[in-house]
Amino acid sequence: MPRSPKQLIFPIIALGVLAILVQFQVLTIAFGKLGLSAQSAYLLLLMTLSGSLLNIPLFTIDSNFDGESGFPREMLAWAQQRRYLFPGKTLILANVGGCVVPVAFSVYLFATHDVSLFQSFGCILAVSLVAYAVSRPVRGLGIGMPILFAPLTAAGVAVIMNSENAAPLAYIGGTLGVLIGADLLRFKDIRKLGAPIASIGGAGSFDGIFISGLLAVLLA
Repeated sequence: MPRSPKQLIFPIIALGVLAILVQFQVLTIAFGKLGLSAQSAYLLLLMTLSGSLLNIPLFTIDSNFDGESGFPREMLAWAQQRRYLFPGKTLILANVGGCVVPVAFSVYLFATHDVSLFQSFGCILAVSLVAYAVSRPVRGLGIGMPILFAPLTAAGVAVIMNSENAAPLAYIGGTLGVLIGADLLRFKDIRKLGAPIASIGGAGSFDGIFISGLLAVLLA
């Protein structure tokens, strides 16, 4: 399937922003609070950004596909020509950079820091509710949401629940909370978009997941 230019906008912008952040050592500070060396931090960033271009097929769901809904204008003709390939079904994908890597790193932080299951669940739940409340479906893109709500919630809850390990708890809550609240709990909205594919942690929510984790750590 051809990639929409909209799906490439954030990785390009992110690279520019990251260049500025690295210059001011903001990323070094953020990941340093998580116990990562500079080399490990850059490796994680590389995996996240490169992984944002990769998706793993999971399953399909029924959707209100009408041959046009959910497509950017430049892809509409392509969609109409191939509408028979998507007879009311949406293929659900897992984005490597926006889903697989954050989940794996959150599991690592949980295993290597003094963070309880109760604290993790509480922080994830709080961020999930906020992310669900402020996120909205966007045709041709997926699920979009304002950036600051999730990290502020994650940092605040993390400091209250575990001030000594607020940084790793904030990252766990900020990333997994957005993933759950803005993606998994929005499946009913994905059905209404009528798009042939939908990526968990992909375009539309990748920026929310990625930036939420970083900002939550810096604020905690």
